[in-house]
Amino acid sequence: MDADALTDARRAEWQRLDDLSRARLDGHGVDELIVRYRAASADLAELKTSVGDSPQGAYLSTILVRARLRLTGASDNILTQTGRFFTSQLPAALYRVRWLTLIIALGFIAVAVGTAAWIANDPALVATLGEPDALEQYADESFTGYYTENPAAVFMGMVWTNNAWIAMQCVLFGVTGIWPIYMLVQNAMGLGVSGAVMAAHDRADVMVLYVLPHGMLEMTCIFVAAAAGLRVFWAWVAPGHRSRGEALATEGRALATVAIGLVFALFLAGLVEGFVTGWALPWPVKIGIGAAALAIFLIYMVVIGGRAYRRGETGDLIEYEAGTPRLVAG
Repeated sequence: MDADALTDARRAEWQRLDDLSRARLDGHGVDELIVRYRAASADLAELKTSVGDSPQGAYLSTILVRARLRLTGASDNILTQTGRFFTSQLPAALYRVRWLTLIIALGFIAVAVGTAAWIANDPALVATLGEPDALEQYADESFTGYYTENPAAVFMGMVWTNNAWIAMQCVLFGVTGIWPIYMLVQNAMGLGVSGAVMAAHDRADVMVLYVLPHGMLEMTCIFVAAAAGLRVFWAWVAPGHRSRGEALATEGRALATVAIGLVFALFLAGLVEGFVTGWALPWPVKIGIGAAALAIFLIYMVVIGGRAYRRGETGDLIEYEAGTPRLVAG
């Protein structure tokens, strides 16, 4: 076959395909684009088979690539994806778990306060926690010294990475339905035991002052992570019209967004814990900074997240990234 002859014979058709791939299309235009794309693909196959690589084949390949992108779509650039993640996907995913987050927070506080009250009101139980001298040293020195024994930047990095790892575990292992609850109960009881020791030595107010500045945002992030993990578990238990695999994939993608976003929120909490909690600042200032950090997160979660959710965002990937979903009736 003569490549030049084929090119001369098909040039107008290839040019029409190129024009269609650049133009606004109605239904008839899309149909024509598909038909011409198939015909041009057959021409390219014939060129490759007959003459191998050639300038004519390269020219036609360029037109076909442009037409294919028009048919299938193209991924957005990284700046667009990043903007969409922080303005739509992440806040919508956070908004979806707001009520479960509140329930978890109330349950956590109940377990922590209940444990502290139960132990602190029984001297025999307090005595089982350790030697009297060791408990007194913990209440007077070790508890507060924890926040200042390392340089602020080092301490901030330690607590950030540790809390981010806990949050990711809650989301990623949430499908078990057990791991988030286990971690929450374990941490709530641990906090309650510390509170009991501090209360037994009349230092409960010190504990509250040292925990509140960073703890308001830090613990909220952990509650959100647990809520996201349990949502994944519930998608497996009650998938609705979807198969369990589809439900897990959809919710897993959407709520893994939460795990990524919480890394940034916990970075802010780490900054407060490392550079505010242990510093010699007035306590109203410290607590005010912590409350402001929490307020920023809640506004982002509830206000911005609510707007994104009402626009139809769920936190999942867009169709191009996730693949076309299977449609179901009802």
